[in-house]
Amino acid sequence: MHAFSILTNRKRALVALVHSIVFLLIAVRQMLAATPVTGVWTKSSVSTTTWILCAIFIIVSVILLWLLAISRGWMEKFYFAFCTASALSGLLRTAAGDQAFHAGIYIRVVMLVSAVLVGSLIVRLHSRRACEQEPQGA
Repeated sequence: MHAFSILTNRKRALVALVHSIVFLLIAVRQMLAATPVTGVWTKSSVSTTTWILCAIFIIVSVILLWLLAISRGWMEKFYFAFCTASALSGLLRTAAGDQAFHAGIYIRVVMLVSAVLVGSLIVRLHSRRACEQEPQGA
């Protein structure tokens, strides 16, 4: 019914969920701080931190795309699709700037909220399976 190739047990699912929550908190903080991003494609000077953030988003996006490609079950695919969409929207916002892609921060938050919800379901599914496998009279 639920085939997993990456989030194969409760521990892995919990680690993935914690990562999603941390990145969601970071995205919400960025959204509330409302610091405009100039982007790397603009003619203005780009700070070193913007280049570093862009590089981080590229690395994370590539890794998440790979995980999405090798994931098996629909829940796992949805989880990694939401995470990938979040990272790619962060990359596009950082590269293009707020003038061209301001909605990126909102897309990022919505995708991470969705990933947290699906991740929570995956953890619950693994927890339920672990309870069913425990011996009753031990």
